[in-house]
Amino acid sequence: MTGKVRSLGSLRNRLALTLIGGAAVLAVLLYFVVRSYAVQIAQQGQDSILRASVTSILDAAVLRDGQLEVDFPYASLAMLGTDSDDRVFYAIYQDDVLVSGYDGLPVAASDSGMVTVTFDGVEVRTTTASRLLAGAQSRTRVTVTVAQTQDLLAVTLSAISRNIALFGAGFFVLVMLLAVLATSSAIGPLARLTTSVARRGPQDLRPVVSPVPSEMVPLVSSLNTLMARLGQSLNRSEDFIAEAAHRVRTPLATVRSHAETTLQRVDREENRQALRSMIRAIDESSRAAGQLLDHAMITFRADHLDQQDIPLAALVENLIMRLGPVADMRDVEFRTALDPDVTLKGDPILLHNALRNVVDNALKYAPRESVIEIDITANPPCVVIRDHGPGFPVDQISNLSDRFTRGRNAEGIIGSGLGLTIAQEVATAHGGQMTLGTHSKGGACVTFSF
Repeated sequence: MTGKVRSLGSLRNRLALTLIGGAAVLAVLLYFVVRSYAVQIAQQGQDSILRASVTSILDAAVLRDGQLEVDFPYASLAMLGTDSDDRVFYAIYQDDVLVSGYDGLPVAASDSGMVTVTFDGVEVRTTTASRLLAGAQSRTRVTVTVAQTQDLLAVTLSAISRNIALFGAGFFVLVMLLAVLATSSAIGPLARLTTSVARRGPQDLRPVVSPVPSEMVPLVSSLNTLMARLGQSLNRSEDFIAEAAHRVRTPLATVRSHAETTLQRVDREENRQALRSMIRAIDESSRAAGQLLDHAMITFRADHLDQQDIPLAALVENLIMRLGPVADMRDVEFRTALDPDVTLKGDPILLHNALRNVVDNALKYAPRESVIEIDITANPPCVVIRDHGPGFPVDQISNLSDRFTRGRNAEGIIGSGLGLTIAQEVATAHGGQMTLGTHSKGGACVTFSF
């Protein structure tokens, strides 16, 4: 049973959200930076025109006979004309006395540069310049201020802002698509590694040799090391089970042989009875030890079946041949109806073990001079084993395949309560099921369906 794996969320989503979040921050930053730069450039353009207008007016100012004359050039204000009909204001001062223009137009300190002020209820951009004119007998200072509303600039900045916003949105969408592609490309090798490992069979513990990104090399190396250790552990476990089965069964068989020999030489009835009890205990111990080891082997092999195409008829015939001497001692006959064309893909050792346990139970419970029937049918492959013994207790059928569980009618018969458990687990490991029942003529009926 595998433990539940705790999830910290999707790595793909986290990477994508990080990239998309970064793109959103960059898009917003790009909007403000480009807009600020555009405002600066647009303002510089308007300021240059204002300066040129002031300069052209100053160039037209002359001093004749001590009188200031300004041949007001039309182009000096015409150059400030815009599609938005921006309003233009001007003021010409001679020694701080208004000569022409709008009275009250704010005048900045001479040659102070560009300022934004409020005049006549609107914001205007204004610039001021002055020049000293000298005549034959007099000198005078001429100051010119020109101001212009910023309607066109506002419209221009609005259009620029809209275009920058569209560009930023396009940039964000493009980066979002690239983030999805980048995360898919980054996570792709990990997903392929997961699929490759998941598709392997239980016995496939080969190291992963497919090329992987350098960041995944430590992970794959650790995985290969783990699989190598797991393979060694499984091999040691299999060798241990086989060795344990041999070392447990062989001494018990030797002790039983000596007990039987001694029984033939002992005359006193109480000694003979003690030897019979010893032989029975040895048989029970041998069977229990054998089935415990068989159960351990099945538990070990069930997760990594040695899959082969098995002719079921040949498997059953081999089993009958092995159990023939036991059947002859009890005068029990095997009657078979085997379809030779039925094959099953599975582990022959486990299937042989499962069928042997069921047939062995049938031999123990079948009356003398009775028949054990074994049938094999196809579509789907089924093996049916019937005897003419007492059958299964109806109220216990659902529990008889549990470990160490025996029916009420098993009293006095050697057994460990593991035979049907082994058979059930083998059937489950092969994707099938074992069904217990009592047939109409009496006796137990066990059906393996695959």
